Amino acid sequence: MKKVIVCDAIHPVGFEILRAQKDIEVIDAASVPKDELPALVKGCDVAITRSSTDCGKEFINSVLGLKALVRAGVGVDNVDIDECSKHGIIVMNVPTANTIAAVEMTMCHLLNSARNYVASVNDLQQNKTWKREKWYGTELFGKTLGIIGFGNIGSRVGVRALGFGMKVITYDPYIEPSKATSVGVEYTKNFDDILKCDFITIHTPKNKETINMIDEEQIAKMKDGVRLINCARGGLYNEDALLKNLQNGKIAFAGIDVFVKEPGNTHPLLDLANVSATPHLGANTLESQENIARDAAEQAIQAARGICYPNALNLPIKTEELPAYVEPFIELTSKIAYFAAQLSEGAIKNITLFANGDIAEHANNMLAFALVGALKSSLGEAINYVNASFVAEEKGIQTAIQTKPASGYKNKISVQITTDNGSVKIGGTVFGDDEQRIVTMGDFKTDFKPKGRMIVFKNTDVPGVIRDVSSILASANINIADFRLGRGDGGALAVILVDQEVSKEVLAKLNALETCIWARCAEL
Repeated sequence: MKKVIVCDAIHPVGFEILRAQKDIEVIDAASVPKDELPALVKGCDVAITRSSTDCGKEFINSVLGLKALVRAGVGVDNVDIDECSKHGIIVMNVPTANTIAAVEMTMCHLLNSARNYVASVNDLQQNKTWKREKWYGTELFGKTLGIIGFGNIGSRVGVRALGFGMKVITYDPYIEPSKATSVGVEYTKNFDDILKCDFITIHTPKNKETINMIDEEQIAKMKDGVRLINCARGGLYNEDALLKNLQNGKIAFAGIDVFVKEPGNTHPLLDLANVSATPHLGANTLESQENIARDAAEQAIQAARGICYPNALNLPIKTEELPAYVEPFIELTSKIAYFAAQLSEGAIKNITLFANGDIAEHANNMLAFALVGALKSSLGEAINYVNASFVAEEKGIQTAIQTKPASGYKNKISVQITTDNGSVKIGGTVFGDDEQRIVTMGDFKTDFKPKGRMIVFKNTDVPGVIRDVSSILASANINIADFRLGRGDGGALAVILVDQEVSKEVLAKLNALETCIWARCAEL
């Protein structure tokens, strides 16, 4: 049994997902005193934490043996990633589950920075003061919004701001300009262009490059009466410079959801009438909390089983330095290799990675992920991203990479595993930002998400196959969640997603069917 410990409170749906796994023991330690937590974490495979647990050097050194840590949220300020890396602990976060909540929180602050409606509400309701002339604001329409960082959140803020009739300009050296221009946002490589805007909002991670990104020097270049928003991370705006320039009127208004030190309930910014501050509410919607818990639980399950490590922050390659479209392909590579290994029989002799399209430029980075996925079934915890190539060489496993131009799909990754008993080749692609799909299995075309329990059933493609398979599964009380069928010269290949575990007896009955060429089980 794998052990997953939940160190901080998460939405109940997260526990439901974890407890539904028969191979995972779940420990709920959300109410355990923090000084007692390390003793419980030690011996666990994966820990799920939030900001309440300090995962610093002392904590990490007391939980050696932990394989992965899932931060249920975006920020990892409370996690010593370097220390985790030293001890082989893979750190993951949940970067997109609260995207909409954070976007809408930014829009709240953007609107309020223009109209100061929060203060007017308080004045009316608390002081019973009706002074309309006191609350003149400015309109968003026709104004320029500068967006620093055009990722998941910044890009959506931009689209919404366009809906208000604003002119939007973004600075983000890590994206292709077309990501902005294709939605009607101006892209600039000159940071000073942002500083000339009427409103400025920042949506970057917090790192050495972005801490104090807006300081005295930058504020001095801004328009008098500029309005600033920060719903990302505390410290991206220098708080001392922010305070000073709010006091002297250079900055007309600031909307702040985050502080360098939290809780920030004693911060001097709270004393200013031209500041609207909220207590880090960016992810505080019912929907986002459920999404965060769901994603964290599913990532913990995959990490505990060693299938893959979604959104890992300390893998041997720096995913943040790769184009954004590459990361989901890295995860997909590990999954399809793991899938192919489960369908293979015998010792692995060769592992080949095929990359078609622009993704071929990054094939060398992805080979280690293919090796880990392929060897996980047989080697368990003995294989990881650091030693994968050495282990493969030691076992005499040949590896190869083949790259080709795009054909059929803009980008496609395939992994072929060869044993003495034949070979299995699985191919997949990513639609949109992160919609992973398996699209080929050998010579058969298919289309399904790489997730869940499944039966792969190769058959002679004659009438009655679906009836016979359904009958066997129904008699075993196994529910079919989806049934995908691909046809080819060698018969047909069915991928049957099921809700219950498939026993050896049921698999034997499927293999005994006259129409069956072979049937195997896999789980992703």
